[in-house]
Amino acid sequence: MGKRGPKPKGQVKIKWSPNFAYAIGLITSDGCLSADGRHILFVSKDLEQIKNFAKALDLRQKIGKHSAGFGRRTTNYHRIQFGDILFYKFLLGIGLTPDKSKTVGQLSIPHKYFFDFLRGSFDGDGYFYSYWDKRWRSSFMFYLGFCSASPRHLLWLQKELKKLLGVKGHITHSRNSSCQQLKYAKKEAVRIIRKLYPPGPSLYLSRKRLKTGKALAIVS
Repeated sequence: MGKRGPKPKGQVKIKWSPNFAYAIGLITSDGCLSADGRHILFVSKDLEQIKNFAKALDLRQKIGKHSAGFGRRTTNYHRIQFGDILFYKFLLGIGLTPDKSKTVGQLSIPHKYFFDFLRGSFDGDGYFYSYWDKRWRSSFMFYLGFCSASPRHLLWLQKELKKLLGVKGHITHSRNSSCQQLKYAKKEAVRIIRKLYPPGPSLYLSRKRLKTGKALAIVS
């Protein structure tokens, strides 16, 4: 019987933590699992997002750039790619797949780290907007939401948030987009935001943290 080769070593330390769960949220929203069964690619227009991803997984790869589009419509992106068979298999094991955008559903995320995961998902495919309703005096409104091309994934998120926070939200579909939205209005959004940004240090996209923080300051 021939000798077995050395076991493959991964770059990523596979252990649940707030940063690790945050990175899983980013991969779920903006990451890509290559068909080769080894490489993970993460792309973003926001350099801070890329740096947060690298920090969350303690990656040392060089951050690259590439452009998409043509002429005035060209968009510049930042990207980071790395190979890790063990981490790739782990991602498959929790429910992610190549070409996941329309097929991702329920993921195996420990409840202890669910809101760290959700913060990554929010920084990737989430949105927040606010406005003063002119019909009513001193009526400040805002909404928090998550976008996905997979209805199964949004239904899972909605179910988890209802179980953990008692919020219901609602799912809408745009005629001009293949993505659906899981949307939460003012009172429910406040409950989610307060869980997304707990006291103490954590990774997050600064511009979204600033927007949600300003809204909470108005209603507090």
